[in-house]
Amino acid sequence: MTSADSDTGLLAPGWAASPAAAETGDGAFLRALLDAEAALTRAQATLGIAPERAATAVTEAADPSLFDLASLAERARAGGNPVIPLVADLTRAAGEEYGPYVHRGATSQDIMDSAMMLVAHRTLGPLLADLDRCRRSLAGLAAEHRDTPMPGRTLTQHAVPTTFGLKAAGWRSLVLDARDRVTAVRNSLPAQLGGAAGTLAAFTAYGADDATALPAVYAAELGLRAPALPWHTLRTPVADLAGCLAFTAGALGKLAADVLTLSRTEVAEVAEGSGGASSAMPHKANPVRSTLVAAAARRAPHLAATLYGSLVAEDERPAGAWHAEWEPLRDLLRLVGGAARDTAELTEGLRVRPDAMREHLGLTHGLIVSERLSAELTPVLGRARAKKLLTGLARRAHEERRELVELLAEEEELKDVDLSPFTDPARCTGSAGELTDRALERP
Repeated sequence: MTSADSDTGLLAPGWAASPAAAETGDGAFLRALLDAEAALTRAQATLGIAPERAATAVTEAADPSLFDLASLAERARAGGNPVIPLVADLTRAAGEEYGPYVHRGATSQDIMDSAMMLVAHRTLGPLLADLDRCRRSLAGLAAEHRDTPMPGRTLTQHAVPTTFGLKAAGWRSLVLDARDRVTAVRNSLPAQLGGAAGTLAAFTAYGADDATALPAVYAAELGLRAPALPWHTLRTPVADLAGCLAFTAGALGKLAADVLTLSRTEVAEVAEGSGGASSAMPHKANPVRSTLVAAAARRAPHLAATLYGSLVAEDERPAGAWHAEWEPLRDLLRLVGGAARDTAELTEGLRVRPDAMREHLGLTHGLIVSERLSAELTPVLGRARAKKLLTGLARRAHEERRELVELLAEEEELKDVDLSPFTDPARCTGSAGELTDRALERP
């Protein structure tokens, strides 16, 4: 039976059972904290300021299954962070001879920050894999529907014709922008090592000939980037994470918002491959994947704002600023990781309905091509006359519910002008096809 107080994502279907959930749970953080502690002892052994046997003993003792999460959480209250009780337990587990090499020279924030970077690095891996799934599926949709005409909408109203291929190519472009930002941030995530006040003083006292070499060795042990300086109060890594995650949520949220609009009953130009059921209405197939992605996009900016707020960190190590980061960063990683999973499923199963798109091009009685007609009639009638004529015909088309092409045919001054190439919306999509091709050249 699942523990009643375990964090299973009951109220968070957007990230529940996702790779991000597995990489951000309390167990994952415990593993990262232990990895950070063991790597520190190994790094000191590499530089000859700790015995190799200590490195082996601490690494073997850093087995998450040997530690009581509930007890660590309860005891963390005394010192304000979980590292303090963890060090006590790991020291005992390493044994009397090698226990003294646990956490030697470090401060709690070194371990907490390094663990946070490890968790982020591990979570961003599957997130990038899901973004790549989106990239592939959207490329297929864009290519397949390169020339599928549909109404372009601005300020909620029909504007001019576009193509679904161009819309899908735009979604893909945002996904690639997100991928590039997440990749850059993931590759730059640094380890943290500075000691009590960021001077590495304790490591010199323990015999390091050059303590400044230790952070790079430590980072290599963790698979993270070597920090240029201790960043206890220089929170660029966390701010960069906040930024790329918030951007990714927004990029995926734009796609979801479009799908939600286009899948409305009265629009029905697209549909999710397998809609969700309603608890009350048997006929409904709700766009659940889009809904969950849209929900994540609404929450992400506020979480990122908390992380940006923590840039204001006083002294060499602050009170409260780094503590404020742990939960919103985890929530961001979970939300965006779940949103990437859901968007991949959404785009892979999206059903496109070209017939509905074509039908909707006629909803304005041909007025959707008025911009193109204005451009074509200006050399014939002059700009002022062309605008006046089309404005009047547009009003009549609305009032009389007649097609614009019929009204144009009744105009004496246009009897010798062939407007047929410019009254078919499908032939008035501008450079949509070429723009789609150009977008698909981006790998």
